[in-house]
Amino acid sequence: MDRTEQLKNLVENCRDLILKTERDIWASPETGYHEWKTNAYMEKLFEDLGYTLTKAGDIPGFYTDVETGKPGPKVAILGELDSLICGNHPDADPETKAVHACGHNAQCATLAGVAAALKQPGALDGLCGSIRLMAVPAEELIQLGYREGLRKQGTIHYYGGKVEFIYRGYFDGVDMAMMIHAGNMPEGKYLTINPGCNGCVVKNVTFEGVASHAGGSPEKGINALYAATTAMTAANALRETFLDNEHIRFHPIITEGGAAVNAIPERTKVETYVRGASYEAIVEYNKKLNQAMAGSAAAIGATVLLEDRPGYFPLNNDKNLNALAKEAMEAVGGPGCVEETDHWDTGSTDMGDVSSIMPAVHPYGAGAIGTGHGMDYYIDDPERACVAPAKCLLIMADRLLSNDAALAKKVLAENKPRFASKEDYLKAIESLNMTKNAVVKKEDGTVVLDFLK
Repeated sequence: MDRTEQLKNLVENCRDLILKTERDIWASPETGYHEWKTNAYMEKLFEDLGYTLTKAGDIPGFYTDVETGKPGPKVAILGELDSLICGNHPDADPETKAVHACGHNAQCATLAGVAAALKQPGALDGLCGSIRLMAVPAEELIQLGYREGLRKQGTIHYYGGKVEFIYRGYFDGVDMAMMIHAGNMPEGKYLTINPGCNGCVVKNVTFEGVASHAGGSPEKGINALYAATTAMTAANALRETFLDNEHIRFHPIITEGGAAVNAIPERTKVETYVRGASYEAIVEYNKKLNQAMAGSAAAIGATVLLEDRPGYFPLNNDKNLNALAKEAMEAVGGPGCVEETDHWDTGSTDMGDVSSIMPAVHPYGAGAIGTGHGMDYYIDDPERACVAPAKCLLIMADRLLSNDAALAKKVLAENKPRFASKEDYLKAIESLNMTKNAVVKKEDGTVVLDFLK
């Protein structure tokens, strides 16, 4: 039998497991760093298959290595555990409002399918090196206040799950990484590949004013909510200065705006990102927006605490891995089932951080309907969303590690990651960390803006 057909059949043998995993995890959504039930489900599934896991322990997530017995590169295949919050989705958890309107449940099912296929006879024939299977938490950058609390407790150092895994050393020894994210594509299409997507810096912004009676003595108060809305207006006035090819995105939400309607709000909290196509652009435009935050707070008489944290590095998909993903998926879905585009995605993913230190690829698959992150998002075709990606990733791993890993060696030789080491990468993202009271009121009545690191 042809090797490609053999690999596809190995996944077909696991179809029931894949489909059950997708439905079970859809029914139990959890947001980032809360994914304990999902993690327990996946751990049991892997352990029942005979895997020994390295568990993160104080956060959800784990990895395991599949050894071929011959020296060679290590290829990582990833799946994400977390869900979103979308309270008006019909299937949202009634208490937490969590729902997999992002398709990560399909990723878990795909990862389960690859894991099960690799345990079957013949799966590792002709391969060298190893495959690291990774279940990672907290890809969706939400609940920023909660994650800042975890950071201050020392539980995590970084908001994103893959960033945290890099910091903890779980990617040490990995030579390249890949995954497929379920999405909404036309009938007959199975995959879309593109150059990459934006990175971002994450911002918790706290405006502080003075409370007073909103009707009886508003002149005694300083309205923190007005300071925040003035800051948003100032930020919006900067948008025309954003260069088009830098793909800057700024989209704040107010998570706390006041305690009572008859009291001047003394505290307003804002969560947001500054997204951009390059690290340099993110740094530069973040300075401009911090200036808008500080100047607006000072104009109202308020103060503002800026808490900037590393978000995600821009994703740059490896060209050779993009080509391999196309070849492998066309072996599954047939010629013409893959879309190639030069479109730069303006969303963000922590797979970008992985791509900054090694060859990586993060294409989008098919099988979903509705709007991503919206109330009408569902996995409609689990064949295209879960089974086909498992076949594709297994074929990719096989072609990378067969023939004495000739293709993997080519990928490594031709890829030029942004950083030569994990340490250089961590140093760069640490430079984004800033906690600063950006409005300093002096005794003589003057005000100093201090929004630069």
